[in-house]
Amino acid sequence: MGERLPGGERLNRLLAQAGLPELDAGKAERFAAYLAVLVRWNARVNLTAIRDEDGILARHFVESIACAHALPAGIGTLLDLGSGAGFPGLPVAICRPEIAVTLAESQGKKAAFLREAVRVVGIPVRVHAGRAETLTERFDCVTLRAVDRMQAAVRTAAGLVGGRGWLAPMTTGAQWAEVRAAAGPGFAWEDPVALPGGEDRVLALAKRD
Repeated sequence: MGERLPGGERLNRLLAQAGLPELDAGKAERFAAYLAVLVRWNARVNLTAIRDEDGILARHFVESIACAHALPAGIGTLLDLGSGAGFPGLPVAICRPEIAVTLAESQGKKAAFLREAVRVVGIPVRVHAGRAETLTERFDCVTLRAVDRMQAAVRTAAGLVGGRGWLAPMTTGAQWAEVRAAAGPGFAWEDPVALPGGEDRVLALAKRD
């Protein structure tokens, strides 16, 4: 049995298969560090139901990197609401270093993981250990993925989008209409962006009018 490729190399192979640009060496190293700390913490804190490295790379990393590429240009600040294990916020911060990313996570153990992941990966990301509703600022873009009570979370996210900013929930094509309704008026929606990995996963993008 051959030696297993490093996490960054395996991730680049998966990105190529998905038709996405490969990462440069520095970004690949950051993702490898992120993978290592995630697998270590996931053994004792329930961060993601997918526990094997290849599954995490294929499902969480590739999808989040696709999201990072699909986000519009010109975004200066981004909030990842209910960040959990850091998806898609941490990959966005790695892939789009021009964006100042805030990860909002109300569960203490998950917020502690995010702080450690940010430290290990070595990127300037802010962790808000509390409910997103307590934030007073508004953001150029608000993302959310795999959160509890999605419709309520979308309503909260919509309220945190600044003027001419973007709401960017990751959802499924079947749930897109519900997400649009939850966001309420005041947003112009684009066609959903299909995400790699199947299962009808999409990035829904809406710009505040």
